[in-house]
Amino acid sequence: MKSLLSILLLVVSIIVLAGCNAEVPEQEATETALEHALKHTDPDYVCPMHPQIIRGEPGSCPICGMDLVPKSTEGNAAGDGEDYPAISVSPEIRRSMGLRTTKVERKTLWRYIKTVGRVEYNEDQLVHLHPRSSGWVEKLAVRSLGEPVKKHQKLLEYYSPEIFSAQEEYIVATKSGRRELTRSAEKRLELLGTPRSVIQRIGKTGKAMQTIPLLSPTDGVIAAIGLREGMYIQPSSELFTFAKLTDIWVKVDVFEHQINWVRQGNAVEIRIAALPGKVWEGSVDYIYPELDPVTLTLTLRIRIPNDNGVLKPNMFADVILYGGPKKQVLAVPREALIKAPQTTRVVVQTEAGDFRPVEVETGMSSGGQVEILSGLKEGETIVESGQFLIDSESNLQASLRRFAAE
Repeated sequence: MKSLLSILLLVVSIIVLAGCNAEVPEQEATETALEHALKHTDPDYVCPMHPQIIRGEPGSCPICGMDLVPKSTEGNAAGDGEDYPAISVSPEIRRSMGLRTTKVERKTLWRYIKTVGRVEYNEDQLVHLHPRSSGWVEKLAVRSLGEPVKKHQKLLEYYSPEIFSAQEEYIVATKSGRRELTRSAEKRLELLGTPRSVIQRIGKTGKAMQTIPLLSPTDGVIAAIGLREGMYIQPSSELFTFAKLTDIWVKVDVFEHQINWVRQGNAVEIRIAALPGKVWEGSVDYIYPELDPVTLTLTLRIRIPNDNGVLKPNMFADVILYGGPKKQVLAVPREALIKAPQTTRVVVQTEAGDFRPVEVETGMSSGGQVEILSGLKEGETIVESGQFLIDSESNLQASLRRFAAE
C-alpha cells in the first residue's frame, strides 16, 4: 500500500512540475538565478541609525525607537564590475542621519610636521679642559655643574713636579742674564699651561710657586666636572667641560614616512610649555644620516639663538617643521574618509542621486584635508558626515549578492 502511495505522489509531482515549466514565460526563463532570487526575496527592515538591527517585518528600533525601513535591493549585481552597490537614501533618512556632502576640490596643502624636541647644548661650542702636566689637585674654586664662569677665572690650584722644575729653570735663566735661555725657559712654562701672570710674578720675585692656578679658557657654564680635591690628574684627564648658552640645539625625531618632507634650511617654530606665549623661530641645521634602530625615527638638529639664556638644556619643546606648500592638490576633508584594514574609502553621490562607496589612495594630510592620489575626480560630490551607515549598507548588499551568486 505504501509503495502504491509513493508511486502516485511521484506521478503527481512530475505533472505539477511540467505544468509550471509550461507556464513560465520566455522572459522569466532567461533571467539569472541572482535576479530571480532578488525579485522574490522578502525585504528585511533595518534601523537607519543602527544597521545591526535587522527584522523580518516592520517595527521600531529597540535602541533609538526610530521606524525600521526596508533595505534597498537596488544596485548592480555581483560580477558587473562594481564592488560596492549604490544605495538610495530618502530625504527623510538623510535628515535623520545628519548627512552632509561636499565637493572634491583642488587646494594648496602646507606640509608640516608636529613633533616634540629636547633642548641641548650646542656641541660645536663645547670646550674641554685638560691639564698640560701631571699633578695633584690642592684646591677647587669651582665645584658645581651649571655654574657660570668667565674667561681667565681661576678654577683650581694644583701641584705639578714638572711645572715646579720648569720654574726653577726659569729662575736660573733669568739670573744668568742670557736672553735666549730666559726666553726658552719662559716658553716652556707657557707650554705647560702656566698663566702669564704667574710667570711674571716668578720673574719679579725669583721664587718658585708650590701650586699653580688653572684658569678657564672661555666664558660659559660648567657642563661637566671630572675631578675632586686631592685627585691625581694628568694630560689625559678631562677636568671640565664648558658650554655656551648664547645659542642652543633642539633635537627632534620624525617618522620614516615624513623624511621626504624635511630639507636642511626648512623653517621651524618652537614653543616651550614652561614659557607660554613665546615662540622661537629657527631652521633645520643638520639631518643625521641614519635612523634610530629601536624607534626607526630620523633625528634632526635645529639651531636656535638664545641670547637671553632662557632656554635651558633638557627642556621639552613643541616643534612645528614646515616643509613648504604643495599646490593644486586634489583634497577632501579628513572626516570623509572611511579607514579599513586594507583600504580607504569615501562615499560618492552619483548623478542619479544614489550613494556608492569607492576606494581611494591617499597622500599627505594637512590642516584637516587629505590629498587624494587616485579614485576621485575634481568636482565630484562626496559624503562628509553620515557616510559610515551608507558604507555599511553597501557592504551588506554586496555580501548578499555574492552569497546569492554562489
